[in-house]
Amino acid sequence: MTSTRSNTTIAWLVCALVAAAQFGNYYVYDSIGPVADLLQQQRGFSDTQVGLLNAIYSLPNVVLILVGGILVDRFGAARMTVLTAGVCLLGALLTAFSPSFEVMAAGRLLFGIGAETFGIATMAAVAQYFAGAQVAFAMGLTLAIGRLGSFSADMSPTWFASAYQNWQPPLMIAAASAATAFAAALVYAGIARRHPAPGAPAPSAERFEWRDLLHFGRAYWYLLALCVLWYSVILAFRSTFSIKYFQHVHGLDLAAAGAMNGYVYLAAVFATPAFGWLCDRLRRYAPFLAFGALLLPLALAVLALTHWSLWISTVLIGISYSLVPAVMWPLTSKLVGPERFGTAIGLMWVAQNAGISGANLVAGWLNDRAAAGPQNPAGYEPMMLFFGVASVLGAACAAALWLSAGDKEHEQARRPH
Repeated sequence: MTSTRSNTTIAWLVCALVAAAQFGNYYVYDSIGPVADLLQQQRGFSDTQVGLLNAIYSLPNVVLILVGGILVDRFGAARMTVLTAGVCLLGALLTAFSPSFEVMAAGRLLFGIGAETFGIATMAAVAQYFAGAQVAFAMGLTLAIGRLGSFSADMSPTWFASAYQNWQPPLMIAAASAATAFAAALVYAGIARRHPAPGAPAPSAERFEWRDLLHFGRAYWYLLALCVLWYSVILAFRSTFSIKYFQHVHGLDLAAAGAMNGYVYLAAVFATPAFGWLCDRLRRYAPFLAFGALLLPLALAVLALTHWSLWISTVLIGISYSLVPAVMWPLTSKLVGPERFGTAIGLMWVAQNAGISGANLVAGWLNDRAAAGPQNPAGYEPMMLFFGVASVLGAACAAALWLSAGDKEHEQARRPH
C-alpha cells in the first residue's frame, strides 16, 4: 500500500514538472504572434517573413522529429527531455538577441529542432508513469498547463504592456520562459534516475528498420492524417495570423486581439483534462475525436462568413483545441505498443510539421498576394478559404477513424507485427 501511494506521488510530481517544462516551451513558440506587427513596423518584415519564423520551427522536423522519436525509444524519455530543453533554450536566446532576420530565423530553427523531440519525450514520460490508468487525464492536464504558456504569450501585451514598445523585450521574456523549462527538465531527470517509471520499456539496442513503419494499422494512418490537417490549420491560424486578422478584419486593438486569441488556450486549460477524464471513464476515444475535429471548420465558417460575435468562433475553436489533443495522444498509446510509442508519435509529427510549415508559408503568400491588411480586410479571404478546406478534410479523416477504430474492442494497445 505504501509503495503504491509512493509511486502515485512520484507519478504526479513528474506530471507537474513535465507540465511546467511544457509551459515554458509553449510560451516561446507563441511569442512570435504578439510581436508580428512590431516586427513589420520596426524591422520591416513582410508577412511571408513573419510566417517563416513559425514555419522554420517546423521545417527541420519534417525529418528530424522521426529521428527524435526513435531516440526517445532508444535512450529514454528523461535523458532526451534534458537534452532537447537545452537546445530550446539556446534557440530562444538566439531569437531574442538576433541582429538580423537571418539570425532570428536561425534561432527559431534551433528552437524547433529541440522543441518537437522535447514534446515526444515529455509525452512518453507521462504515458510511462501513468501506464494503464488515468493516462488521458494526466496527458490532458499536462497539455492544459502547457497551454497556459500560450495563453500567457497572448496576454503578454496586456500583462507586460511596457515591454511592447519594442520588439525585443517580449522575446527576452520568452527566453526566460525557456530557462524555466530547462530547469524543470533537469529536476524531472533527477527523479527519473532514482524512481524509474514502472511503465517504461528498457532502452532498446535493436537496430531500427524503416520497414517497421509500415506495420502500423489503418486506424493509425487515419489518425496521422487528422493530426496533419487539424494542427496545420489551428496552429498556422492561431499562432501566426489570428491576432493580425482580428486587428485588421474585426477592428480590435493589439491587446484585445491577443486576449481574444488567448481565451482559446484559457478554455483549454480547464477543458482538456476534463475531456481526458471523461474519455478515461467512458473508455471511448474516436467518437470524441471526430466531434472535436468537426468543430474547427464550423468555427472558421462562423468567423469568415458571418458577423456573429467573435465569442462564438472562439468558444468553438476552444472546445476543438481542448478535445482533439485530449483524445489524440492517449488514443495513439492504445493503437501502438509502448516500445514503439516514441516512433509512432515521431512519424505523426514528421507529417504534422510538414503540414504546419506548408500552411504558414501558403497563408503568408496568400495574404501578400491579396495585399491583406488594415486597408484591405478582404485580402484575408483566400487564407480563410484555404484553412476552411483543410479543416473539412481533417474532419473527414476523423470520421473515417471513428468507423475503423470506434468500437471499444478496437481501442486497445497494438503490438508490432
